[in-house]
Amino acid sequence: MSTVNASITEGVLRTRKKLRQDTLISIFDEFDGERMALDDAKRTEKYRKMALSPFSFYRGSAYLFYFDVTRQYFPYHTPKDRPTWVQGDLHFENFGAFQSGDGRIVYDVNDFDEGYVGSYLYDVVRMTVSIVLVGRQLGYTPEQQVDAAAHYIRSYYKQIGKFASRKDDPADFVVDSDCAKGAVRKLLRKLEKRQQGHFLEKVTARMQSGDGRAFLENNELVEPTENERGGLEQAWRFYMDTLLCRRPGEEHYRIKDVAVKHGSGTASIGLDRFYVLIEGGTAEATGDRDSDDTVLEVKEVRVPVPAYFMPYSESFWETFVHQGKRVTATQQAMHHEADPYLGFLTMDGRHFYARERSPYKKRLKLEALQTTGDMERVLTIMGQLTAKMHARADFDVSLGILPYHSEKEIADAMGDDPDAFAKHISQFAYAYADVVERDYALFAEWIAKRFPETQAAVEEGTAAVGSTATVDAAGIGAQGDAAKSASAGRAKEEPAMENAVTVEPAEDKTSTNNDQTRVGGYNAAE
Repeated sequence: MSTVNASITEGVLRTRKKLRQDTLISIFDEFDGERMALDDAKRTEKYRKMALSPFSFYRGSAYLFYFDVTRQYFPYHTPKDRPTWVQGDLHFENFGAFQSGDGRIVYDVNDFDEGYVGSYLYDVVRMTVSIVLVGRQLGYTPEQQVDAAAHYIRSYYKQIGKFASRKDDPADFVVDSDCAKGAVRKLLRKLEKRQQGHFLEKVTARMQSGDGRAFLENNELVEPTENERGGLEQAWRFYMDTLLCRRPGEEHYRIKDVAVKHGSGTASIGLDRFYVLIEGGTAEATGDRDSDDTVLEVKEVRVPVPAYFMPYSESFWETFVHQGKRVTATQQAMHHEADPYLGFLTMDGRHFYARERSPYKKRLKLEALQTTGDMERVLTIMGQLTAKMHARADFDVSLGILPYHSEKEIADAMGDDPDAFAKHISQFAYAYADVVERDYALFAEWIAKRFPETQAAVEEGTAAVGSTATVDAAGIGAQGDAAKSASAGRAKEEPAMENAVTVEPAEDKTSTNNDQTRVGGYNAAE
């Protein structure tokens, strides 16, 4: 390459990098600095978590995902006048085990803070990108990453078809230990052996005075201020009036203690969260009135991220002007047996929702996925559950937001070729995962200067990239060369630029054809 050509190439790449990094900084400043009003200390806390890995970065930057992907053309969107009630921030770690309203231990989606109405495809795409990133974390080859993503998509496609044809009913679709397989079944079986009071004993202690229980004080649970406790107590009657299945009388909901909960998830940093200990049942049979106290989680919520990027829905906001009501309605729409403590309240003009802190709440650990077969069994379930929540979300809880069957609209949008649908989305997910990794590097470079206290996390995260374990059909091996060589192979290809999103030239990671997947362009559905 001539010196002149080298100079041109260097200048082009430098400009591309600057434009993209400036875009990232602008988005982070707008959403974290302005919309969330996080001070530098809170932003440092959030970015320290995001700096741990590309997947952690992806989890904490949903606004960047929507900024990019809503500008991307997909041929599989539902019509704008036929939106779906979407979860809004679907990724691999937003599935888990918990206790349902009827007392069963189930596996399902467990986070609804970003619930909104829009194209179902954004949930599917966001989840699929997360699968590719998790695959890279596990050391999967490029082919295995795409295969895993496509497996999830085919499971979703198949289950939507069953709901649309009425072979299955989303109203009673549930994943418990009787029907789950693989690592999910093992997790549920293990939790079924856990005592109901396990979590209560972990976070509370009996008072020496004999006057009931109180929260333990530690790094995660601290005593609230008088204003915080007073605000909760003042709003409590309003909360009780929002419950769909309120028990008679007020003693059951009597507040016994309150604690401020620290250590929230990445996207929730800067939002207040409380644990509230209520009387619960009376346990008169045992004479121990404190053995069945119940812990509720009260969490602040704001306007969901997708709302900034998806078409505006006047009817939606007329119904859900209260953000806590929006979150509770999302969960009620997507779960056939919603938490009986699910309700909402307002404190100091801020919106909150409340739910039981399930004593059986638990996520799968990646260590449980020893083979690609283990991963496929989990992804089958995740695809089915994604389809279930979309199919249920034509909203049979009598609010009439979506007066049509979502599963039929989605089935029509996906078309009659499941392989083409799976290939298109999985290839896009692979390409966008490359974008996430490069954005992660730009992000790490920026926060090391702007938020220097994140430096240790930046160094830990960047050191971990490229040194993950390799995996084949037999299982995960020791840290090896396959993941490193795959990463190096991606890095050495010359990038392409479309709409300020740098993406690698797409190549078919399957063995069937050579179609290309590109990231960029304008999303005509929007």
